[in-house]
Amino acid sequence: MANWLNYRIALILFIPLLVGIGSRSDQVKKWGFFGHKRINRIATFTLPPEMFGFFKEHIEYLTEHAVDPDKRRYAVDGEAQRHYIDIDHYVEEGEDPFEVVPRKWNRAVEKFSEDTLQTYGIVPWYIKVMKFKLQRALESKNVDLILKYAADIGHYIGDAHVPLHTTENYNGQMTGQKGIHGLWESRLVEINHENYDYFVGKAEYVEDLDDYIWDAVRVSHRAVDSVLTIEKQLTKEFPEDKKYSFEQRGNVTVPVYSFEFSQEYHKRMNHMVERRLKASINAIGSIWYTAWVDAGQPDLREIQNTPPSDELIQELKELDQHYMNDKHKGRICE
Repeated sequence: MANWLNYRIALILFIPLLVGIGSRSDQVKKWGFFGHKRINRIATFTLPPEMFGFFKEHIEYLTEHAVDPDKRRYAVDGEAQRHYIDIDHYVEEGEDPFEVVPRKWNRAVEKFSEDTLQTYGIVPWYIKVMKFKLQRALESKNVDLILKYAADIGHYIGDAHVPLHTTENYNGQMTGQKGIHGLWESRLVEINHENYDYFVGKAEYVEDLDDYIWDAVRVSHRAVDSVLTIEKQLTKEFPEDKKYSFEQRGNVTVPVYSFEFSQEYHKRMNHMVERRLKASINAIGSIWYTAWVDAGQPDLREIQNTPPSDELIQELKELDQHYMNDKHKGRICE
């Protein structure tokens, strides 16, 4: 009885840390830092030989800086909305948001206003912006910009493949399921990544970028109901002391969703997280490849062994300092 009481007290004290508190702008992790890094890294291996040498040479940069967009969340105004789209905001029940929201930016602005679009997320439109930035960097063979834009676009593409990045109910806060965000895209990846099948095939040229990006968002959004419904049903079946547990992370004991609950959730979703992660990898490789083709297929061997400039290294150090300051201020929960 004493052990059970102690557990209840600990759970009450730590549950806010587990589920997260605050607005969407407080949600930093996305696929988790671990997941984003792995996605960018494996995407490198989908590229053709003409690109692979350069990207493989810089694979550590592309891996480590896959999370820079999350680090910029508080350092750069307007960064947050680049990671999601609350597509269900624009419709009444029964309407298809993908019929209501225009795919072209100018048409969407005319229909809803830019302020509204910025408020509810711009990820599908911003991926296209980033693709053209990467294309121009490849045309000019600017190593710094190629690396920055390739790493960044990988992050945004990854986010577009997460169901909870396509709904106003992004952390289950509207349905009494706070914490599901981290469960879906961080916890499940952490405990299952070694068992994922990462064979995704080769990158392919994307003929229609608008359709390609929006189709990815559509698939993500169609999964929202399953993500929420399955977790809610599973919660009814699990006693509270079985749903959550504590794990040692370095010198700190942290609250987490239990291994048993997480694995049952993973199983009932039929490995959805793995499927979306693999789709992300293929999409990143394909959009990197498309940017290169549209840039005129520049010979990247000419810049393959060129390291990032001192200016870029300094910029990244400053970003890390901003990020660490935000963590110390308690603005970021990991």
